[in-house]
Amino acid sequence: MNKIKVLALVLVMVSTNLLAQEATTPAPKDPLQIKNESDQKIYQMALRYNDTNVAKVKLYELIERNPTNPRYAELLATLYFEMEQYASAALIAMDIVENNSKNTAALEIAAYSLEQLGALDRSLRHFESLYLLSGDVYSLYKSAYLQYTLKKYEEALNSVNMLAKNKKADEEKLAFPTKNNEQQEILMRAAALNLKGLIYKDQGSNTEAKKAFDEALAVESNFEVAKENIASLQ
Repeated sequence: MNKIKVLALVLVMVSTNLLAQEATTPAPKDPLQIKNESDQKIYQMALRYNDTNVAKVKLYELIERNPTNPRYAELLATLYFEMEQYASAALIAMDIVENNSKNTAALEIAAYSLEQLGALDRSLRHFESLYLLSGDVYSLYKSAYLQYTLKKYEEALNSVNMLAKNKKADEEKLAFPTKNNEQQEILMRAAALNLKGLIYKDQGSNTEAKKAFDEALAVESNFEVAKENIASLQ
């Protein structure tokens, strides 16, 4: 009887120890996770040592291994953009957008890359989508500026008026060049009114153009570009 009790106690102790080991021993990692973590470390190291070729290779491997995770493609598009390889950045970003039209990071990369490549119509579509999704006033300004550049004056005026009425236009700023090759920080509202003046000027409405430039100066009295634009009307 005593032997049976002792044996039962031993079995309980062994079972308890096994359970304790199972609770404290981490589950073995999935081989895919191990390889991903290794490649991510190499990618970070390559960036640290400015070895973009290795960084790109590791991102390609991560994309191939994780086709449903857009993060690696976003990082690759960003890397190409920073290297000023705009064609590659645009192609990758557009592939991401094709799979997910609400991916704002990819929309932004595609918009700026396409602009750099001179594909203004396609760039405009991405900036418009980006504004609709994010409400970002800078994207709205870029949309208005590209519409103006493409001579889509009605659309440009509509975008400018939307921007001028936006409360964020009194908070966000844009940098404009000065005569001394420096940068002048200007409130977005003033930038929008200045662009409105340029639209009217292009259409031959100098009276309306001067009015818009004056409104821009009422917001930012030292706005050099607006002053130059008024002088150009004379």
